[in-house]
Amino acid sequence: MKLLSLILVLTVGTVLAFGSPAWSDKKKGEEGNSAALAKDAKVTIDQAIKTASEKVPGTVVEAELEKKHGKTIWEVEVLGSDGKVTEVHIDAATGAVIDTEAKGKKDEKKKDGKKKCPRLDMGC
Repeated sequence: MKLLSLILVLTVGTVLAFGSPAWSDKKKGEEGNSAALAKDAKVTIDQAIKTASEKVPGTVVEAELEKKHGKTIWEVEVLGSDGKVTEVHIDAATGAVIDTEAKGKKDEKKKDGKKKCPRLDMGC
């Protein structure tokens, strides 16, 4: 009984000891990336939200900094009164609206039969 308990404790301890650093390192990488993006952004989140709200009326539900096509942008999601979510992409350096995109657009393509096939040999 003591041997079984000892094996269990050692197993759990090993998993925790070797598993935690991997989770920690990933999180540090993400935080570092966010910090680098924030340094590039001259436009604040409040300014980006205001710009998005002026472009697309509704309730802002999410705003985040992203890197797209080598450019730091604010991606602001706005929920319209029609219940649809629109993404407003704003240049984080200038504050200019790059474009707007209906969030369900990709899902509509899948419904039209233009879905992606996960593997070529599956014959999708």
